[in-house]
Amino acid sequence: MAEPQRRVGGVEKTPARVLVVEARFYDAIADELLKGAKARLEAAGAAFDVVSVPGALEIPPTIAILADAASACHQPYDAVVALGCVIRGETTHYEIVTEQSARALMDLSIARKLPLGNGILTVENEAQALARARVAEMDKGGDAAAAALAVLRLKRWAGCV
Repeated sequence: MAEPQRRVGGVEKTPARVLVVEARFYDAIADELLKGAKARLEAAGAAFDVVSVPGALEIPPTIAILADAASACHQPYDAVVALGCVIRGETTHYEIVTEQSARALMDLSIARKLPLGNGILTVENEAQALARARVAEMDKGGDAAAAALAVLRLKRWAGCV
């Protein structure tokens, strides 16, 4: 019996139109996340639009609104990258924002079959956030872009486009 094919998203060129939605609540962290995402998308040969929103809860509805608008204009996005940061505070607001933003992103991705890289950091403090955001360290913005492109390659391989 033949071995099944294994597909893994790599770093090969992926011509695509990508929407990047970034939350600017923490500017220094957002700058680093965006730097990593842009570098990864450029390396893959993807075209992208960047839209900024105030916080993580605004990311999912913005993606839905802009994805619908792009499709209506016959210029749909092939993938989406969500970037932001939520730092735990003294109230339960952290749990609401992290859980609801993650749930809404997953719902969007599945319902629309939209490759999506979730680069919303959920951390205890600013030091953790910066370590994860910095391109020279963990580069989670770049990782989110790579994840979106990997799923897009798999979607195309499966013949869903």
